[in-house]
Amino acid sequence: MSMFASPRFLPRVMWADAASCAASGALQLVAGQPLSDVTGLPLALLQSTGWFLLGYALLAAWMAARSPVPRRLIGLVVVGNFGWAVGCVALLAFGGLGLSAWGVAWVLAQALVVVVLAELQWTGLRRTRDVVGGARVAMS
Repeated sequence: MSMFASPRFLPRVMWADAASCAASGALQLVAGQPLSDVTGLPLALLQSTGWFLLGYALLAAWMAARSPVPRRLIGLVVVGNFGWAVGCVALLAFGGLGLSAWGVAWVLAQALVVVVLAELQWTGLRRTRDVVGGARVAMS
């Protein structure tokens, strides 16, 4: 069985998603003003997305803890993660914010992380679609 088809793969990816969002969200809330000063991102944007990320982290952790994992919800997460990445690129292309190099790096890092997570989640969903309760189901 490949790593991607393991019944533990998707929960682990969801825990990683939850942890990365909790860390980013907490940083944006706790150190919002210094982060705004360094990146050029508006404090209101950092704070609002920080709260969103913390809420999402709780939802991702809840999904990771379920057995079996809620596959349809994780499918929505994949779409949302790709949407977040598109939003990051759009912010850079059309935001007109005059971000510092650190600001561009912060936004690009978020886009890269969510694309990697979305791809891992999608791969895990595809590779485990015929697994039920830890046992592989024969496909006819």
